[in-house]
Amino acid sequence: MGKELYIIRHGETDLNKQGIVQGRGINSDLNDTGRAQAAAFYATYQDVPFDKVYTSTLKRTHQTVKGFIDAGLPWEQLSGLDELAWGVWEGKANDEHAIAAFKGMMEKWQSGDFDSHFEGGESPNQVKTRLQEALEVIVKAPNEKKVLICMHGRAMRLFLCILTGKPLSEMTEFPHQNTTLYKVDLNDGQFTIMEFNNTDHLKLFPID
Repeated sequence: MGKELYIIRHGETDLNKQGIVQGRGINSDLNDTGRAQAAAFYATYQDVPFDKVYTSTLKRTHQTVKGFIDAGLPWEQLSGLDELAWGVWEGKANDEHAIAAFKGMMEKWQSGDFDSHFEGGESPNQVKTRLQEALEVIVKAPNEKKVLICMHGRAMRLFLCILTGKPLSEMTEFPHQNTTLYKVDLNDGQFTIMEFNNTDHLKLFPID
């Protein structure tokens, strides 16, 4: 059964703008730029005949695809699509201590230690498990040929690794600007990226 997955990251929040990590534990709203990005995406893709919209449980994803939801498309929240939990570092200032901590964690992940995590946070392997559960729901849903999925930067990178069969250590190979689009086709059990890091909608509808 073929499917087309349009996978996007949520629009900008104030913490994004400040370079502060949000994670699963911070339920922030889009800022003015984020709402404009969401409007630009909707204006570009409103005529795509989506069968369903999937989001995480965090409202920044809901707000990003609000146009599609308000237009009456079926909508389901999946907690498996939530952002990776960064634990004690969520919402903390992006100072030299935070930079050093994240640099150390990224080095562990890139070396293949996918069970490492910050205190109170999640590891890539833990997020992978719930992403796979969410993917199973999406893939097995009958009569849904074309779906829109709105999620988060780090989780989206891990999700794309799962879809393409790449090791999680290659998560950094997937750029993830706010509202960037990855279009992925599923045919005969194989996922193929058809559009990579597409932000053309932001060029067509410039953000002030």
